[in-house]
Amino acid sequence: MTITVRPLTFGQRRRLTVTRRAGPGSLLLTLLLLALPAAAGCPEPSSVDLAAIKGIGERTALPADREVIVDGVVTGEFLGRGRLGGFYLQQATEHGPVGLFVYMPDATPSDGALIAAGTHLQLHAHTGEYRGQIQLQRVERIETCARDQLPEPLRVDWPLSEEQLSRREGLLLTFPQVLTVTGNHELARYGSLKLAATRLFRPTNVPGELQRRDILELDDGSYRTFPNPIPYRDANGSRRVGSTVEGLTGILTHAFDAYRLHPTLEPRFEDANPRPEPLPAPGERLRVATFNVENYFLTLGQRGAANDDELERQRAKLAAAVEGLQADILALVEVENNPRALADLVEQLGERTGIRYRAVGGDVDRGNDAIKLALLYRPERVEAVSELYADDSRVHHRPPLAAFFRSVNGGPAFGVVTAHFKSKSGCPPSGDVDRGQGCWNQRRVEQSEAMNAFLDRLAAAEEHERLLLAGDLNAYGAEDPIRTLTHAGLVNLMARELPPERRYSYVFRGESGYLDHALASPELAAAVEEVRPWPINADEPPYLGYDGPDNAAPHFRPDPFRSSDHDPIAVDLEWR
Repeated sequence: MTITVRPLTFGQRRRLTVTRRAGPGSLLLTLLLLALPAAAGCPEPSSVDLAAIKGIGERTALPADREVIVDGVVTGEFLGRGRLGGFYLQQATEHGPVGLFVYMPDATPSDGALIAAGTHLQLHAHTGEYRGQIQLQRVERIETCARDQLPEPLRVDWPLSEEQLSRREGLLLTFPQVLTVTGNHELARYGSLKLAATRLFRPTNVPGELQRRDILELDDGSYRTFPNPIPYRDANGSRRVGSTVEGLTGILTHAFDAYRLHPTLEPRFEDANPRPEPLPAPGERLRVATFNVENYFLTLGQRGAANDDELERQRAKLAAAVEGLQADILALVEVENNPRALADLVEQLGERTGIRYRAVGGDVDRGNDAIKLALLYRPERVEAVSELYADDSRVHHRPPLAAFFRSVNGGPAFGVVTAHFKSKSGCPPSGDVDRGQGCWNQRRVEQSEAMNAFLDRLAAAEEHERLLLAGDLNAYGAEDPIRTLTHAGLVNLMARELPPERRYSYVFRGESGYLDHALASPELAAAVEEVRPWPINADEPPYLGYDGPDNAAPHFRPDPFRSSDHDPIAVDLEWR
């Protein structure tokens, strides 16, 4: 015996027609179907439960395009083409609660009036699949069985095992614990944040660091790009890494290679990592700061600003950052390799901040890379007692630069060296590939070895060893290039002065760490009074930068926040 369902137009009542046919398999199927009683208040028996549709237990999932009658309680409504285009049903089964997405992109206002959280519905629909996820689709009829039936969210603690996650897909969950924003790169583009039990750090940032690296994507009930307004913003139009959220409640799903939670209650964020104040003035100390300015280019449409408006925004933000740093010596990274660009930056900083900087001069090789390094100083605070030195080793793409300075109030001369090692991107097909420390790690080790030799030559030329290396070395604190430098005698000031949770200047794919370094010879390290990363950039979402997308335009401010993708690092020196 088989049961067939006559296709009807929307709104018509369905009638079950029974046709007898011999066969024990058909008889068993009939008995199973008839054993499903009509859920309380539903107009007729459901033909199958959600567990059978998804293949939970020993059964296999129903094939696509199978016509079914199914009931369940609406746990999350995300109707509309600007959202998910459907809603979630949840049902208590012999295998426990089961949740399933119902795709209904053409839902009418009258449909929407029926589909509300807590409403028990019966659907006449078809099975389907999208991006590997089983769903219901082609809904032909909706009947209301009961109201105010919303189940209690299942309480879970993050992280969960893969098996636990798989079994909870489609369910209404709540996370009573505090979760931390560990990444915000896709907030403006996709409306999503990366959450974890605590802020995640790069495994090679600190020796011996062990963390579970499970990330939950907090999504926004939509897969549209560039949502407007951008969700989850704070009063500053931002959402910083390190912010926390407690009592998060929503529907768990798996999409775009990640487990995601679409909230059914508005998340309650806490600004646990508020924006920092400007650094205090150095006073009688001397302050050296390294700052990656994220491609300061006058040649528009290259690596930096795409047009005049973006360049103006970049200048305003960089000026605000430099004003807040109050550095006496600036070791700059990622300035266009064009004399006009550095001259323009110095001029802009003076006009906008009132702080007069001067670039250290000297006829040295700046290399042929698109970007270069630079050393600036405040002549009313320090004097340059040398011209530029450059390391001409062929292993460098951007020759490291060095110069020697002395306070105008006297004291010993000291050297500042700045470098920008090979980045981890642009991986080769073979050879120096990623073996756990990013691509080109061997090249960066060779650059560190060349740097050690360069520092020896500088010490011999100036007849002292008061040297500070400050720059973007594109290597985290426990990686081989940094160990190569410290094994040769340099002191890692970030590691010496700061606890592990403050050792970061960059966030990549939800993991924090420090690519920007301050390393000192032992003689200079004795004069270091304080090391300060100024967290104005890495924690901020990228859309606040000078080249943010259109949906972020209302949130742009000419302030220091997201003036670059790297945080500046300040080192205060004092000789006693």
